[in-house]
Amino acid sequence: MDGAHSAGLQLQPLPPTSGATSTSLSSSEGSFSYKENLIGALLAIFGHLVVSIALNLQKYCHIRLAGSKDPRAYFKTKTWWLGLLLLLLGELGVFASYAFAPLSLIVPLSAVSVIASAIIGIIFIKEKWKPKDFVRRYVLSFVGCGLAIVGTYLLVTFAPNSHEKMTGENIARHLVSWPFLLYMLVAIVLFCLLLYFYKERNANSIVVILLLVALLGSMTVVTVKAVSGMLVLSIQGNLQLDYPIFYVMFVCMVATAIYQATFLSEASQIYDSSLIASVGYILSTTAAITAGAIFYLDFLGEEALHICMFALGCLIAFLGVFLITRNRKKAIPFEPYISMDAMPAAICPACCGQPA
Repeated sequence: MDGAHSAGLQLQPLPPTSGATSTSLSSSEGSFSYKENLIGALLAIFGHLVVSIALNLQKYCHIRLAGSKDPRAYFKTKTWWLGLLLLLLGELGVFASYAFAPLSLIVPLSAVSVIASAIIGIIFIKEKWKPKDFVRRYVLSFVGCGLAIVGTYLLVTFAPNSHEKMTGENIARHLVSWPFLLYMLVAIVLFCLLLYFYKERNANSIVVILLLVALLGSMTVVTVKAVSGMLVLSIQGNLQLDYPIFYVMFVCMVATAIYQATFLSEASQIYDSSLIASVGYILSTTAAITAGAIFYLDFLGEEALHICMFALGCLIAFLGVFLITRNRKKAIPFEPYISMDAMPAAICPACCGQPA
C-alpha cells in the first residue's frame, strides 16, 4: 500500500513554474499584438486601395464628360456617385485601422494609394504612351512601385508591437506627459515661424507650405487614433464617450484636417500635384511617425534592429513614391477636371498625412 501510494504521488504532475507561466503569457500577448497589427495593416491597405479606385473613378467620370457632348453635371452621373461611396468606404477602413495597429505602422501605408493610382492610371484610365517614351516615363515608375512594395513589406514586418487600450484615462495621461508637451511646444513655435514667413514674407516654397501641412497632420493622426480607439472600445461595451477628452480630440481632429485642406489647396494653385504628393508624403509621414512615437510611445521597448529595419522600410517607401510621382504627366491647366490621382494623405484625417 505504501509503495502504491508513493508511486501515485510520484505520478502526479508538477504545477507549472512562474517562469513558464510568464513565458506563456508573453507568447500569447505577442501573438495577439501581431494579429492586431495584421488587422490594422489589412484595413489600411484595403482602405487606401478603395480610395485610390474611387478617386480614379471620379477622375474617369470628369474625363468622359469633358470629351463628350453630355450636358449632365458630373454629380448627376452614377459613376461619380459610385466613386463617392467607395471613397467613404475606403476612408472608413483607414479610420478603423488606427484602432488596431500602432500609428507608426498605419501612416506610411498610404504609399499603397500612390502605387494603386500609378497602376490604375495606365490600365483603367488608359493613359496613352508611345513606345519610345516608355523607358523615359514608365520604367522608373515601375521601379518606384517595386521599391514602395518592398518598403511596405518591411514596414509591416518590423512595425512596433505597442498596444494600449484607448481609454479616456490613458489618452489624458499621454496628453499631459512631458515628452508630448515638449513636442507640442516645439511644433507650435515652428508652425508660427513658418506661418509668419509664409504670410508676411511671401515664402511660398513648397517645403514651407507642406511643413505646415505636416505639422497639422501629425496632430490629426494622433487625434484620429484616439477617437477611433475610443469608438471601438465603446462599441465593444466599454463606453468612452462620456469622457470630455473624446470631444476635445474630435474637435482637434476636425479643425486640423480643415486647415490642412486649406494649405493644400493653396499649394495646388502653385505647384504640380505630383510634386505635392511626393514631398507631402515624405514630410507628413515623418512628422506623423515622430508624433506617434512621442505620444503613444510606439517604439518603447523595441529592439534596435527592428527600429533600424522599420526606418529602412520608410526610406525605401519614400524613394519609391518619389520615383512614381517624378515621371507623372503634369496636368494641363485648362482641363475641366481636377487631377486627384496623387493627393497627399494629409487631406483626410483618416489618412494621417499620407496619400489618400
